[in-house]
Amino acid sequence: MTLNLRIMAPNRIVWNSQTEQIILSTNSGQIGVLKDHTPLLTALDIGVIKIRIDSKWTTMALMGGFAMIDSNQVTILVNEAEEGNQIDLKNAQENFQLTQQSLLQAKSKKQIIEAKLAFKRAKARLEAISMIS
Repeated sequence: MTLNLRIMAPNRIVWNSQTEQIILSTNSGQIGVLKDHTPLLTALDIGVIKIRIDSKWTTMALMGGFAMIDSNQVTILVNEAEEGNQIDLKNAQENFQLTQQSLLQAKSKKQIIEAKLAFKRAKARLEAISMIS
């Protein structure tokens, strides 16, 4: 284990452990983080984080936030997070379909923005489940 990863939501510490590798969804694309990564502060998009521990991958849906990487410490502040293995597949699929329909039916700019965000959240939850190995 080479990185200390801490993921914090407003009301709880979601994750706090040593990891080998992390793959983050940033606003400009995905980045991989290994030991001795250059210091970085980046905004996180709604998406999936992949965490490798003992050669096994764990996934988590992150609902946007910020990541700070420095001296093999990765601190992530998020609005909300859900571990992929804790997400109910049927519920996630239903929610994904509902958000797709809402996106198609949105008319005003506000409705479109809200529908796109809901769709991205639903998609991240579904992807977190499907990436579990």
